[in-house]
Amino acid sequence: MTRKDNHDDDRLFEGWAFGNKNYFLFGAGLSLLIIGYVFMASGDVNSFQSLTLAPILLFLGYIVVIPIALVYREK
Repeated sequence: MTRKDNHDDDRLFEGWAFGNKNYFLFGAGLSLLIIGYVFMASGDVNSFQSLTLAPILLFLGYIVVIPIALVYREK
């Protein structure tokens, strides 16, 4: 077997996969998580803030925004 001298076929990826939009979306998701945990910790036990608002923010951060930031690719 002979090995080719052309290293273009051996590349796994062309360049860095994350762009500015990825970092912005990841930062937005991280800020949603921080705000959600702050709302959960600062609200009363049976308040709207800790029972409804905080879980919605955490859900949006963990399940929606951060995965979009990891998967999104510019064309």
